[in-house]
Amino acid sequence: MVGLVAILWGCAPASGDATRTAAATAKSTNADSAPVSAAVPDRPENTSVRPRVVLLGTSLTAGLGLDPSAAYPAVLERLADSAKLAVDIVNAGLSGETSAGALRRASWVLEQPADLVVLEVGANDGLRGVDPDSTYANLVALIDTVRRVRPTARIALVQMEAPPNLGARFTRRFHDSYVRAARETGVPLWPFLLEGVAGDARYNQADGIHPNREGAERVARTLWRSLAPAISSPVH
Repeated sequence: MVGLVAILWGCAPASGDATRTAAATAKSTNADSAPVSAAVPDRPENTSVRPRVVLLGTSLTAGLGLDPSAAYPAVLERLADSAKLAVDIVNAGLSGETSAGALRRASWVLEQPADLVVLEVGANDGLRGVDPDSTYANLVALIDTVRRVRPTARIALVQMEAPPNLGARFTRRFHDSYVRAARETGVPLWPFLLEGVAGDARYNQADGIHPNREGAERVARTLWRSLAPAISSPVH
């Protein structure tokens, strides 16, 4: 794993013709105060037989600073198309969202159909120095909420990391909160989203925080290694 940098999780819309978006334009980094309309599911009924993958996440999912077609969810859908795997990727990223915010938003986001829910949440907790025990509790509660609202959907948790400036003990506890949550709930833990991207100027925008176009492609390929097997097998 590359060395970590402080990661700011804002939000921008990341939908395009290839990707059904669940996030409207929202430049504020305070998700907890954002109106519910900032990330409304755009399609309440699933009228196709294509499985729906809902990516519940932060600015990395939403694609801050990128054209919607360059954000990693759109890249994922193109990878699926290239592999001849029919799937709808739903971008449900929201600016500045914490694990607590994701927990509050989940039931509403999942009013839309979902066959697989991928949770990219909690990195703002690390950025803000939230107690990792609280992050762990929110992750477990979030997974329980998804199971209650969408009992037939599968769930995956994406490993996120805290910035190193908070100290080795904090970053270790933060990392372990995901491991504990996955073990406690029995969901698969997918690799760190920014593996090979965080800390490398070649793959980040001028802010040194959010992936550029090439970085987003690398993020998509990292996630694809876990997503492809999940959508290749029966979703129920």
